[in-house]
Amino acid sequence: MPEEKVQVWSVSEINAALRDVIENSFMPFWIRGEISNLVLHRSGHAYLSLKDDTSQMRAAYFGGAGKMRELDLQNGTLIEAFGNVTVYEPRGEYQFTIRKVRPAGMGDLQMRFDALRRKLESEGLFDPARKRPLPFLPRRIGLVTSPTGAAVRDFLQILDRRFPRMQVKIVPVPVQGERAAEKIAEAVELLNRMGDCDVIVLTRGGGSMEDLWEFNEEVVARTVAASRIPVVSAVGHEIDFTICDFAADLRAPTPSAAAELVSPREQDLVDQLEGARRHLVSAVELRIASAARRVEVLAGAPLFREPRHLLEMRALELDELRSRLEMRSGRVLEEAKRRLEAYGLRLAGVDPRRQLERGYAILKNTADGRPIVSKEGVPSGTAVTALLADGELALHAD
Repeated sequence: MPEEKVQVWSVSEINAALRDVIENSFMPFWIRGEISNLVLHRSGHAYLSLKDDTSQMRAAYFGGAGKMRELDLQNGTLIEAFGNVTVYEPRGEYQFTIRKVRPAGMGDLQMRFDALRRKLESEGLFDPARKRPLPFLPRRIGLVTSPTGAAVRDFLQILDRRFPRMQVKIVPVPVQGERAAEKIAEAVELLNRMGDCDVIVLTRGGGSMEDLWEFNEEVVARTVAASRIPVVSAVGHEIDFTICDFAADLRAPTPSAAAELVSPREQDLVDQLEGARRHLVSAVELRIASAARRVEVLAGAPLFREPRHLLEMRALELDELRSRLEMRSGRVLEEAKRRLEAYGLRLAGVDPRRQLERGYAILKNTADGRPIVSKEGVPSGTAVTALLADGELALHAD
């Protein structure tokens, strides 16, 4: 009886078949687990295991080493990863290939964050046009922070190094926990009412999204946007972003960076003033030198070298002018005299007294002194006065 022919599989065929079954059976999904055996390879990939209370599985995050560092994900951190199950045929091992990763419990917070950001952005609270520049040299800085955190120490340390005489008004607030957001908003409003600060800095140290959540609350964002005093948001580390950052006039990546942004270096100002002083002194010295040269030029002028000679020359010029004036005025007077005499002769020719000397007389009505030019209108017996060359003669008309 012939032997039955039996199918014999190779290891590679089994692994390939398992790969097809496994990879085609699961669509990409989210998985939750605690990180263990984490290796961040210099190639940029991350290799790890995901485990819970009873099981574990290998995982790989290709190109994800930087993201793991950015999120500060370490062994023991509970995460949520999105990806799919894959099979590595050469070793017959399956693993979870990660495409996205986030700390566990961040899903709801991230959605709330994104929703509030979209809402406030649509209202124009984040519009760059409404953001104001910081004062170059504030008289006083208002600091809203926890009085016991590392952020306040970092801020004051940098500020003291840059500008030791800068005044700071600290308004202590809780930066995490129940009603912390309301307290932060009240502190900003208080500084606005007091009005003795030129800039406000909100700051706290880094942490998870839950730790920083008070700075993602709507009440803080709206209060910061409504502040009459420019606000700097310095919340968390450089990789952390909050709603408060978008509403503020300026975001600082760290509390230390905030201290550098709100205050100039005192020594830089001293150096600038010294440079301005030197420039002013140089300009004054240049003006003095220019004036000195002008004085030298004037000192060489004839007025200063031989003032008596100059006065004598001016005296001669005056004498010459006087002579010319006298000559011209004499001629003018002679001409006027001749013209006056001619007018006199002409007037003498028409003088009535000349006619009287020739035997003529002028008759006037004695009563009214009016001259008589016709016998008409002169009744008989009218008193008449005859004006002669040597006097008057009383007459009566016939």
